[in-house]
Amino acid sequence: MSDTTSEPRVILTDPAAEKLSDIIEQHSNPVAGLRLQISGRKDGKFQHLLSLVEDGAEQAGDLAVESGGIRVYVEPRDVVYLDNLEIDFFDDGEGNQGLEFKNPNPIWHDPREFQLQDLFDAQINPQIAAHGGMISLIGVKDKKAFVQFGGGCVGCGMLSVTLKQGVEVAVKEQVPDIEEIVDITDHNQGENPYYQPAKK
Repeated sequence: MSDTTSEPRVILTDPAAEKLSDIIEQHSNPVAGLRLQISGRKDGKFQHLLSLVEDGAEQAGDLAVESGGIRVYVEPRDVVYLDNLEIDFFDDGEGNQGLEFKNPNPIWHDPREFQLQDLFDAQINPQIAAHGGMISLIGVKDKKAFVQFGGGCVGCGMLSVTLKQGVEVAVKEQVPDIEEIVDITDHNQGENPYYQPAKK
């Protein structure tokens, strides 16, 4: 996965900036800004997450950019996938309203990531879902694939077995260039092994 410290260009349209400013002003505690993340990928599209960041709750290591008078924090690993993202607010006057994310970036940059995503979608996640869990690919760096578990997998005592004897075996069979699967899930509110500066 590409590492970069350059700031992404995030575009808040006027309607989005106005709506988000209203939400920030109405929040009960002082707000430092918004945190923008890639929360997943599904059906060839990004899933975006935008959340409020209260004063003092900023994540060390995040990059901060300004758009529409609002500070937006971006996790370093997402920078390459969020550059030139446009966030708009729509209201059709019939009760349908919300934020719309227009992301011009490719879903992945490394061909191995496309292979792994297909493997997770077709084989691994359907099996894990039977136990109430899921696994998301975060990215590939060198010969390591970084993943994050969710649902019933978080904090599960059998996760290491699932990771080494299940996920890693399947990955090595399908994508031999990957030698190790690294779980970056924060199971115990500990430090993040992938981006040390982002530790909470």
